[in-house]
Amino acid sequence: MQPAQLLERLAAGEPLSGAALAAQAGVTRAAIWKQVEALRARGVPIEARGSAGYRLPWPLQMLDASRIQAALPAPLASSLGALELHWELDSTSSELQRRGAAAHDLSIVLAETQTAGRGRRGRAWLSPPGLNLYLSCLKRFDQGFAALSGLSLAIGVIVLRALEQLGVAGAALKWPNDVLAVTAGQAGGKLGGILVELSGEYQGPCAAIIGIGLNLRLTPALHAQAGQPTCDLATLADGTPPDRNRVAAALIAALVEGLRQFEREGFAGFLADYGRHDLLFDQPLHLSGALGTFDGVGAGVDARGALQVCMADGSVRRIDSADVTVRAA
Repeated sequence: MQPAQLLERLAAGEPLSGAALAAQAGVTRAAIWKQVEALRARGVPIEARGSAGYRLPWPLQMLDASRIQAALPAPLASSLGALELHWELDSTSSELQRRGAAAHDLSIVLAETQTAGRGRRGRAWLSPPGLNLYLSCLKRFDQGFAALSGLSLAIGVIVLRALEQLGVAGAALKWPNDVLAVTAGQAGGKLGGILVELSGEYQGPCAAIIGIGLNLRLTPALHAQAGQPTCDLATLADGTPPDRNRVAAALIAALVEGLRQFEREGFAGFLADYGRHDLLFDQPLHLSGALGTFDGVGAGVDARGALQVCMADGSVRRIDSADVTVRAA
């Protein structure tokens, strides 16, 4: 029995004995124990209940490409270049990068788990199987890189549109590409991350690979491993996150519609929505990076997606580089 098959058996949240699992799979109980340990090492919280056997603390939904496809509006589904689901990848974005020119526009790749998920600045993105969502989308553009200014911010707005459609409230955006939970009007833990990687011509046709990681359910151990405040949809939804296939379908639909809007309007079409969700607006900020260290007050973003910071002398400084670290002062 492979880890994917074992997790699928345990997904209902009911206890299953090691003997029963071994008999079903035609393997030894030791082989089952080995796969249980492999899943635990990936962050899956499998409990051992004595003679009752193994169980998850709550039911989970395995991703199902056919269910995701069926949940999409038919015209939108037919416009996808691909919709692929893998049990394990190094990362969904790396998989699309390997396809190169062979990958069709609006190709979508999902994985149950990633061995080398990555965020901004090469940081690792924890990717346990069965708990969260890891998705990448390839979008081709006729314009060059300059026309894609603000794309990562627009993707943040698109993620929040998907959450709103799912009835999940309590999320907001931190420049340049973090989706955070909001508690009592204040920024809370990281709910999701966005990584946009460009290739092609500066002034001609180019492509964007858009990677999105969204936390649906985190265990205490995963919170600790993250090394920063984190949150999940379960917390925002009173303990039970939306069905993972439903979340995937809502995010894909919002991506397709939003990327088409970005093609027509650029980031300017998302500016007002971004402003509604901007956690840094009117907040005292401390910024550090290659340009030095300075303090100011968040003054929103401009039509290109640059962060605007009001300085003590009343001037406004615009920050384009995503390599700048921005913290509440």
